Amino acid sequence: MTTDSVAKSSTRAVERALGLLAEVCDQGALTLAECARRSGLPSSTALRLLRTLESSDFVSRDHDGTFRAGTRLIQIGASALGRQSLVRLCQPALGRIAEASGESTYLSILGPGETAVYIGMVEGTHAVRHTSWVGRTIPLDATAAGQVLRGELPPSGYVAYRSSVEPDVTALAAPIRRSGGIAGVISVVGPTYRLDEPQVEFIGRLVNREAASLSRQFAAAQLATPELSDSRSEVVAG
Repeated sequence: MTTDSVAKSSTRAVERALGLLAEVCDQGALTLAECARRSGLPSSTALRLLRTLESSDFVSRDHDGTFRAGTRLIQIGASALGRQSLVRLCQPALGRIAEASGESTYLSILGPGETAVYIGMVEGTHAVRHTSWVGRTIPLDATAAGQVLRGELPPSGYVAYRSSVEPDVTALAAPIRRSGGIAGVISVVGPTYRLDEPQVEFIGRLVNREAASLSRQFAAAQLATPELSDSRSEVVAG
């Protein structure tokens, strides 16, 4: 095989792998048969490429055999999102909340499948604090950010969960709203022993106030910058 033919073969393999990756991301989760059908590849070829992607954590395989976006891909996407408009808009508010509460403060959006993904954060000021989860996904079920993304809000306007993803950790979350849905979620995460009821109420009011202010800023930014409202990666439909 000549050097040119090797290069062409490698390029074609990369194109096929990227095509499969795009299909999995677009659909949320796909079986092997669906991947092969959508990409037009033989099942054996699709499986070989998916296994290669899986070995590098670009896709993951569920217990039922379906493929979805993997941890590494989500981390890369979150890093890219972290340099874009929504994070820039929210960063000052995250800093104010972290300074006033002493706890780590996060921005999250809807992730692949039934998940939320953290795309921005400011660490708390306490020696014992929640460290960065930017790029990490959490389930929508039984989590503060997940409940907010689903629009399941109590009368207080914020959600508080204890020991949902991690034991002895409490999270509070409130929505950043846009026209017709939710743009993202502001959440505070800290050790349960430090977040007693009075502190939860204080932080809840703080998160509510900043989230409401961000909602107004986001609405103004959408009017001034139409592409912000068109970005599927930054805006979560409610």
